Amino acid sequence: MLGVTGDLVEDVVVWLAEPLRHGTDARAQVFRTPGGSGANVARFAAGLVPTRFLGCVGPDRTGDALVDELTAAGVDVRVRRTGRTGTVVLLIDETGERTMFPDRAASALLDDIPSAWLDGLDLLHVPGYSFEGGPTAASVDTAIREARVRGIPVSVDASSTGMLTHYGVDAFRALLADLAPDLLLANASEAALLGMQISPRTTVVVKAGADPTVVHLPDGARLEIPVPPVPDVRDLTGAGDAFAAGFLAAFVVGRDLRTACDAGHRSAARVLSSPGATTNGS
Repeated sequence: MLGVTGDLVEDVVVWLAEPLRHGTDARAQVFRTPGGSGANVARFAAGLVPTRFLGCVGPDRTGDALVDELTAAGVDVRVRRTGRTGTVVLLIDETGERTMFPDRAASALLDDIPSAWLDGLDLLHVPGYSFEGGPTAASVDTAIREARVRGIPVSVDASSTGMLTHYGVDAFRALLADLAPDLLLANASEAALLGMQISPRTTVVVKAGADPTVVHLPDGARLEIPVPPVPDVRDLTGAGDAFAAGFLAAFVVGRDLRTACDAGHRSAARVLSSPGATTNGS
């Protein structure tokens, strides 16, 4: 079973139909979708392998709806209920590039991850957003260390350059060196900040959009896996989460990095023409 910690929030996705004009109107389409990096990974992975989500949402209608949606997708949902459910506003320009305005709210308030939530896991995946602050950061740190004791492999996603900058690049690099995850997933910009040598045990998987994904092995070797072309790219939101879902699901099953990357590419391609972290209009 794949375990995923992280945010479970509502995404408000704004597709601009013209360049943004400050101080006045700009034509757009607006969508509300389930979101949160960790929840996205869990949702996409659940159709591939048994998946459990570990997180926190508010005891409100939005939280109820998000938990119900994730459960309906086949995810084993384990959440605390406190605070208010978070929201992320995503501004998508005409090229598909995104600007995000996150309000994590309850996602930062996960004050405990019970040991039982780790039972049966074959891999624990943690988005970097989980380390941003609040009780969640300490809880996730503890869960990773317990996973290590249990022999459960750990994956970390670098999440975003904005998050890394806010946290402190050197501090995050030191955190990764201490936690020594088995896998680090990053895009090219994030990898440029963090570097390829994280710890003697960490394999770094670097995504670069349409360019080949490069896997940097701890011994210094590297693999390049080409990315099949994707037509009609409209929204990059969730593509990294979908890649992580496909990659990790395949890795849990077979531990082969090339196969995992191919699965990640197929999964990511499914979200690129839909609003937010949804697949082909669903």
